[in-house]
Amino acid sequence: MGRIAIGDRVEVLDEAISGRVESIEGDMATLVTSDGFPLKYPIKELIKREKGIKVSNFEVIQVKNEKEQPKKKPSASVKPKERNAPKMEVDLHINQLVKSNKGLSNFDILNIQLETAKRQLDFAIEKRIQKVVFIHGVGEGILKEELYYLFKKYDNLKYYDADYQKYGLGATEVYIYQNA
Repeated sequence: MGRIAIGDRVEVLDEAISGRVESIEGDMATLVTSDGFPLKYPIKELIKREKGIKVSNFEVIQVKNEKEQPKKKPSASVKPKERNAPKMEVDLHINQLVKSNKGLSNFDILNIQLETAKRQLDFAIEKRIQKVVFIHGVGEGILKEELYYLFKKYDNLKYYDADYQKYGLGATEVYIYQNA
């Protein structure tokens, strides 16, 4: 292995990078990769690519990287379930709950909405669904207050405003603690 000079084909130690030396300044060399990118490295981190070598450092690292990648993918998909658990959405707008709200008083509408919320919340607890988003709309805030009153009756949950970017101010997310 000789001294590295301008025009030599080189590889970077411990990295899957190779190229041709374009310039040398002091103990630094600029190499241009096959993609045309100029990269600076200390000369001591470069290996001259000899013509007689059949398998290069660069190729070994590439093969090694290819073999390591499949191992990483399965472990990346095994994440804590809570973080990626799908949310159940319950839209409490009255037009989503009944065919027609003709003849229903505000009191009747509120009761239908609260019964639906309770039924869906009980369902989520039974089915071990951890997150439920109740879409209540903004309005005068009466339904929201009544929902908070309902949620306070449960020991195993916390509730907070749902994702503002997705729902605006008109939704509340409920997190249900799962008993081991």
